[in-house]
Amino acid sequence: MKFTPLNDRVLLKRTEAEEKTLGGIIIPDSAKEKPLEAIVVAVGAGKLLKSGERRAPAVAEGDRVLFGKYAGDEVKLDGETHVILREDEILAVVNN
Repeated sequence: MKFTPLNDRVLLKRTEAEEKTLGGIIIPDSAKEKPLEAIVVAVGAGKLLKSGERRAPAVAEGDRVLFGKYAGDEVKLDGETHVILREDEILAVVNN
């Protein structure tokens, strides 16, 4: 399914949560927190400014980003859970 967010919204796919702690303890599914890191799947056209112009998005498809714990809304697309949020809710772009 083709999905294009509107304006300054971004569609994210969460990365997989860690299975073990640094000390080697295995974390059960019920105790795992949702990851705060995701891959950008789709980006809107950008924020509409008061002047009528659009500000280009700061993120692009394929970028790895960090976002807040309670940011955005979860949506199901093609049976997979994604997060859709405004671009200003993204905290950072992770560069490898």
